[in-house]
Amino acid sequence: MAFVTASWNPFGDVFYRKFNLYSDWKMKEDLSNCLIAAAPYAGPIALMINGSHKERSPSLRPIMEIYSSSGNRIVSLPWKSGQVVHIGWTTNEDLLCIQDDGTVLIHDIFGTFKRHFSMGNEVLQNRVVDAKVFPTAYGSGVVILTGAFRFTLATNIDDLKLRRFPEVPGLLRPPTCWAVLMQDRQPKIVLATGKDVYVLDNASCTSVIPPGLGPQVCGFTQIAVSFNYKKLALFTDAGNIWMGSSSFKDKLCVVETNFKTAPKQFVWCDRPKSDNPTVVGIWDKLLVITGKTKETIKFYQDEDVHLVPEIDGVRIISSSNHEFLHEVPPACQDIFKIASMAPGALLLEAHKEYEKESQKADEYLREIKEQNLLFEAVQQCIEAAGNEYEPEMQKSLLRAASFGKCFISNFPPDTFVKMARDLRVLNAMRDYIVGIPLTYPQYKQLTIEILIDRLILRRLYPLAIRICKYMKISELQGASRILAHWACYKVQQKDEPDDSIARAINHKLGDTPGISYSEIAAKAYECGRIELAIKLLEYEPRSGEQVPLLLKMKRSQLALLKAIESGDSDLVYTVVTYLKNEMNRGDFFMTLQNQPVALSLYRQFCKHQEPETLKDLFNQDDNHQELGNFYVRSSYSNETTIEGRVAALQSAVDEYNKAKNEFAAKITEEQIKLLRYQFRLQKESGKTYLDLSLHDTVQALLLDSKHKQAEQLYKDFKIPDKRFWWLKISALAEKQDWEELEKFSKSKKSPIGYMPFVEICVKHRNKYEAKKYVAKVSPEQKVKGYIMVGDLEQAVETATERKNENELNIILSKCTAATDQSIVEKINRAKAQILKK
Repeated sequence: MAFVTASWNPFGDVFYRKFNLYSDWKMKEDLSNCLIAAAPYAGPIALMINGSHKERSPSLRPIMEIYSSSGNRIVSLPWKSGQVVHIGWTTNEDLLCIQDDGTVLIHDIFGTFKRHFSMGNEVLQNRVVDAKVFPTAYGSGVVILTGAFRFTLATNIDDLKLRRFPEVPGLLRPPTCWAVLMQDRQPKIVLATGKDVYVLDNASCTSVIPPGLGPQVCGFTQIAVSFNYKKLALFTDAGNIWMGSSSFKDKLCVVETNFKTAPKQFVWCDRPKSDNPTVVGIWDKLLVITGKTKETIKFYQDEDVHLVPEIDGVRIISSSNHEFLHEVPPACQDIFKIASMAPGALLLEAHKEYEKESQKADEYLREIKEQNLLFEAVQQCIEAAGNEYEPEMQKSLLRAASFGKCFISNFPPDTFVKMARDLRVLNAMRDYIVGIPLTYPQYKQLTIEILIDRLILRRLYPLAIRICKYMKISELQGASRILAHWACYKVQQKDEPDDSIARAINHKLGDTPGISYSEIAAKAYECGRIELAIKLLEYEPRSGEQVPLLLKMKRSQLALLKAIESGDSDLVYTVVTYLKNEMNRGDFFMTLQNQPVALSLYRQFCKHQEPETLKDLFNQDDNHQELGNFYVRSSYSNETTIEGRVAALQSAVDEYNKAKNEFAAKITEEQIKLLRYQFRLQKESGKTYLDLSLHDTVQALLLDSKHKQAEQLYKDFKIPDKRFWWLKISALAEKQDWEELEKFSKSKKSPIGYMPFVEICVKHRNKYEAKKYVAKVSPEQKVKGYIMVGDLEQAVETATERKNENELNIILSKCTAATDQSIVEKINRAKAQILKK
């Protein structure tokens, strides 16, 4: 194991190691004259060559280059915009270039310009002195230090809300150092000017004193904030490093470095859950690791380097190397430390001896078993495998773990299987072509879902799909989503014809669940390929997704056709409304004429919302029948005066005549006549008659004892005799005007007979009056009349005279044994006589 620990450097109770991430490093640029930014989590590296505003040559145009973490150049392009002060990566791996006028330009990983935004007029007026890009709970933020020594901040560049932080009292020159903190999901700025340290937030500027520093400190020259924002380090002009909590409440340690000048770069080199706070600084070409122990680790560099803090260490980037520096994880220290007797170390040796077919394997195993540490030994080997970068060492440790767990009856397989799967993914990521050298802690923090997103971002679609299938990620979140991104990229390839791209996309995607062809078509439209977008929409099964994009592309006729085919009336209404707003009135109506379904729906809409438009539609079609109906509706719903209503109805008559609908014309004329009559009655009496039907008008007049007027309507409108008699006897009975009723019954022969007189009297509980009319009832109904008025004896006599057994039975059913015994006897005798004959 000696060769494993050859690169280890002791640091108190722990070890640090630095190793090359890639042996074939192709980024040969001199970093001394560059703006450089590397995205965390093994992200890409951006260089602005000749871009430093301090050393920039006015005769040279800056070059922006983007490399993968394996040194593979992704893009190189001349910078054609303004002077760049700072560059940085967002959490989505977009490159932000912050110019001295406060404009922030956003490019993707391939250098393609996406958009820009401004940090406000105050920044524009005072220019940018310095800037930083930082991750937040909401995405990525930007903070600007202006020439007026004020800070302007945006917490989320995707939802830009600029905030100006309070002024620092007495600040007449730029702070000697400053950094961004995130506390309670809110950004703060910690800065030093001379020996004063301030913390700025939205509302206040607070002076703080780092606890535990002596009086010899006259100023602070560098600030470093830990990856998780929980710790902070200050470098003093006396050459001391103060390390403590970012709240300035606790001191971790104060370290004497013997360096009087400030380091060129100053970052934390932390491991999660580590008890060894450590910072790394660069002085010229000397890299120094310091912490709470009195020891230091020094690495002499041959060239300028750039430090990139990570969650579990520091990446060191130079022209010829890309290295990773970190604290050796505890599991690795336990196994590989010289003369280690840790259970994992013994298990690894046992497996090596087993492969040699040596009996020492049994001795090592027995030693582990006797201490009851075999379970722990397996766990240590699995954990150490995750923290080793070289695949051969990973395999060696996993084989040892597999060997050990054979002797444990209840060892859960999930831990081993999951680590093996994760390492296969990690090793694929670390490949030179991919260039994402994640460590295991970074991978766990980043999550597999975000890792897939990063592969998609790099257009490594086949690898992303293979990983999704290997890690059993659902098709909706995995393969389908990746294929959709591939298709969106495919439509941007302008050298291929529309037909072949559309066919290729459909062949690859088919009916894959979760695929939205409309989104792909929208991307094609954004790229200016309208015909391709239309072809892709043909594969979209959901009309609701097709129509909005077709409207956006000004293909309204096709959108209307698709909406009608969908059978969704709401969708048709949407298109029709769009057409109405976009077209002139004539073209709009002509378009609807060719689409009967759309026309019908639009008519329904106009009927309730835009009646005048409906009238125009009928006029254009010469549809006189519907125009007549329109005027009738208008008379009742829109007109308020009698003249207006009559005029509308007269227009309806004219239209019905043009439509040759004699019946409709005639009844409308009669309605006009009735309306005028009702208006005159209402004017004379003060009572409401308007809008009553002819039937109700006559009834109302009879109830008001206006018999002459009722008779006049009866004659004028040729109301059938039977209807009028029914109306009159009903009204008189309701008024209980029995005298007038009797008088009316004698006026002439009743066209409805006299049974209705009996019924209406009984209905109004007046059997006395009803009896007056029973005698006039036809013989067939006389028995029924007597029963209704309660005269059963007379009913029996009448039935007997008619020799009608059925009528006798009906009367019998109305009798009660207690009170009508004599009637029952009469009925029985009558029935007996009928039977004899």
